[in-house]
Amino acid sequence: MAAPRTIDVATLIEGRRFDRFNYRLIAVSWLITLFDGFDQMMINYTAPYIRDQFGLSKPEIGWLVSWGLAGMMAGGFGFSWLADRIGRRPTVVGTAFGFGILTFATGFAQTYPQLVALRFLDGLAIGGMLPLAWALNIEFAPARMRATVVTVVMLGFSFGSALAGPLTNWLAPAYGWQAVYFAGGIGTLVAAALLLAFLPESARFLVTRGLRPHALARIVRRLDPASGAELTDRFVLGDEAAARGRFHVGQLFAGRLATVTPLLWAGYIASSLAVYFLASWSPLLLEELHFPRATAAWMGAINGVIGAIGGLLIMRFTDRRGPGAIAVLPLLAIPTLLLAGSGKVTGSAFLFVQMLNALFVSGGHYGVHSIAGIFYPSAIRASGAGWATSIAKLGAVLGPLAGGYLLASGMPVVRSYTLLAVCPVLLGLCLLGLARATGRRVEDGALPVAARA
Repeated sequence: MAAPRTIDVATLIEGRRFDRFNYRLIAVSWLITLFDGFDQMMINYTAPYIRDQFGLSKPEIGWLVSWGLAGMMAGGFGFSWLADRIGRRPTVVGTAFGFGILTFATGFAQTYPQLVALRFLDGLAIGGMLPLAWALNIEFAPARMRATVVTVVMLGFSFGSALAGPLTNWLAPAYGWQAVYFAGGIGTLVAAALLLAFLPESARFLVTRGLRPHALARIVRRLDPASGAELTDRFVLGDEAAARGRFHVGQLFAGRLATVTPLLWAGYIASSLAVYFLASWSPLLLEELHFPRATAAWMGAINGVIGAIGGLLIMRFTDRRGPGAIAVLPLLAIPTLLLAGSGKVTGSAFLFVQMLNALFVSGGHYGVHSIAGIFYPSAIRASGAGWATSIAKLGAVLGPLAGGYLLASGMPVVRSYTLLAVCPVLLGLCLLGLARATGRRVEDGALPVAARA
């Protein structure tokens, strides 16, 4: 029997080429984020039908959207803590089944309070799933590919968001808005079943927590069959200190993270406010500007794809140049938002400016998603990413609410775009601050900031 060896799992992951294991992980993660995006955005396109059935005011619609986002905020806190205790896999799979069931159940709502309650509970599960899917993919990717991997996974969100408008156009007029939720719930449950079958546990997590050595040895053999990893081997992470004790919030502000975390949170809040304002209210804003309802829905789909293109354009620059590369997109969003709010563009020209807003605002948001977890070590990565995305939901909750009250105030609807330009200003400044705090770029194979703090 061979003598026990010490296997550095971090070095193994850093030196691997992407293979079927990584592509399968990305594929199942992409699929569940597709239904996450669909679930989040369907409320924006079904809102006109729900408004007509229940006789809701604009502020009531804003509260309906915001309660779902508030649930996501709470879920991000709670389930990220759970994932750092029991693992990424069971938490992701459990929350995926949860939001599939709750999305389906929303189609049975008979009153406004029932809708609010179901959207909040649905948000709890969604908020727990998304940052954990990123964390799991980050922990199987080399440092030089992490932002790219997260961006590719988040493309599923874009396609799901883009699907929400056309599917609502197809189903809601003939079968009612409820059919959209039934379709989303069934699709999510199918994706959750695939996660149950194929999603691995994070090897980095198992090392840091000293859990399930049989499972860890099996995963290491899948990553590198030549390693011959056995239960008796000692597994370490050469790029991180061993986990000490349970997670506490102070760990998010240790060393360099004392600068990184506040900047990340502030920029994320500003970005989320802009993205969710546009996503929640663009269909109704376009209706207020006398565009047909179907046109508004199709524009939502097109803008979802355009936002994904923005994320794709920036992802490799982010891996090579760090957070400063992302700042380009929100800074470009400032003049396009001001132009939309000026009232000087109408008709097709206004729709084109909307596409530019989607490219720059949503593209920048994808960039923030891609870096939300990379600064934190494996032992607290789920909590770091979960807290960042949950804190960001403060902006996401405020976006729909602000839109509801602004539109109800009698202010010309296009002026809302002028006010919204404040958000990319704040995001751009925060990203430049992050670039300064973490270095101009992350070299291939470099350690996460937190590991060096």
